[in-house]
Amino acid sequence: MKKEPTPSLALICVDDEQGVLDALVRDLAPFEDHLVVEAAASADEARDIVDSLSGRGCRLALILCDHLMPGTTGTDFLIELNRREDTRRAAKVLVTAQAGLEDTVRALNEAGLDHYIAKPWNPKELHEVARKLLTDYVLTENLDPMPWLAVLEVERVGEALSRHNRYSDG
Repeated sequence: MKKEPTPSLALICVDDEQGVLDALVRDLAPFEDHLVVEAAASADEARDIVDSLSGRGCRLALILCDHLMPGTTGTDFLIELNRREDTRRAAKVLVTAQAGLEDTVRALNEAGLDHYIAKPWNPKELHEVARKLLTDYVLTENLDPMPWLAVLEVERVGEALSRHNRYSDG
């Protein structure tokens, strides 16, 4: 029986301020050896990246998005992604200093927001959130975690594998 290839997973950062976008990508550099890491300066650019990744069979696992951007707000873009079949299950993080309570509640209720990170962020917190959400994604999607183990929460993966083996042995 032929084994299916391991799907590529992607992480996208979206922010219209180039310095902030560069800092996000720099702080997430440890993930680049295991995931496709993309940067977009607008929702339109991010939309093109998502479509391109999808066309190559790459799955969006995590998106970190600013709220206040020209054109489409981060909240509206995350809601749009939540309505798409191919991106609905991606973990969604709002990284902003500008979202008010109403926009944040909309993001929670309509976009399936998984986390909110205030600017300026702490790189250690950013890594912890990314690891947790990527682990959630891999486990929820029932993907073989081994290709991404270096960027996942190893203890949680071990517990999930142990539970899986315990139930499949019985």
